[in-house]
Amino acid sequence: MSTEKFDWKATIGLNILKLKAVGLWPKGDESYKPDLYALWTSISIVCFIFAHNFFQVVNIMFILDDLQAVTATIFLNLSTSLGLLKSYYIIQNMSILKELMATLNSDMFQPKNDRQRKLVEPSLTFWKIIYVLYWGMSLGAIFFWATFPILDNSIKDHRLPFMAWYPFDTTTSPTYELTYVYQIVSVVFVATATLSADTLIAALNMYTGSQLDILCDDLRHLVGAADFNGNFLNCVRHHKEILR
Repeated sequence: MSTEKFDWKATIGLNILKLKAVGLWPKGDESYKPDLYALWTSISIVCFIFAHNFFQVVNIMFILDDLQAVTATIFLNLSTSLGLLKSYYIIQNMSILKELMATLNSDMFQPKNDRQRKLVEPSLTFWKIIYVLYWGMSLGAIFFWATFPILDNSIKDHRLPFMAWYPFDTTTSPTYELTYVYQIVSVVFVATATLSADTLIAALNMYTGSQLDILCDDLRHLVGAADFNGNFLNCVRHHKEILR
């Protein structure tokens, strides 16, 4: 029997850290409140995620005669708009997410012995593999977005990674360099918000599956238990909490 408490949140610690970095995870078990972190969340959402999409949408009006450019812009904008949508739903449901995290580390959801710890390890490992693969492919996409004006030498024509309209001239220095850096920072924020939201939901599904594995193990070992009725009632409560 292992007495050390199993920390479910440790598995997704890096994922939570990335959400914190882009303003989508207040500290502790708290939801949003008027403080500096809420200000940072507003800056992150408005200046980097929303504005990055907004300037690309406005640019469509200036390139309507170029079907290829319009199609490419719409495709990219629809993809990056998901970051804004997912950020909104994370913020809206933050109190529920924090409650789920607190419930997850309660005594009821703890593995009761080393056998159950080993039982949930494959699910945790599978989530980690998916997380690494997901981020690896996304980082590759971000890298080529950020560097293709350099790789195809269009940087000399002041080509930006993303076609967008800005209320200033982006073809002069240092405005061009600053806008270039802004677009890269923005797409990193969009990617972090989007991917972290996806992997967080995947983690919650993985936790649910792991709890069902623990529940099934408890049910399998009910026969011969010292307190059959008490253990059976605990299984019923556990099942209800999983469903909730």
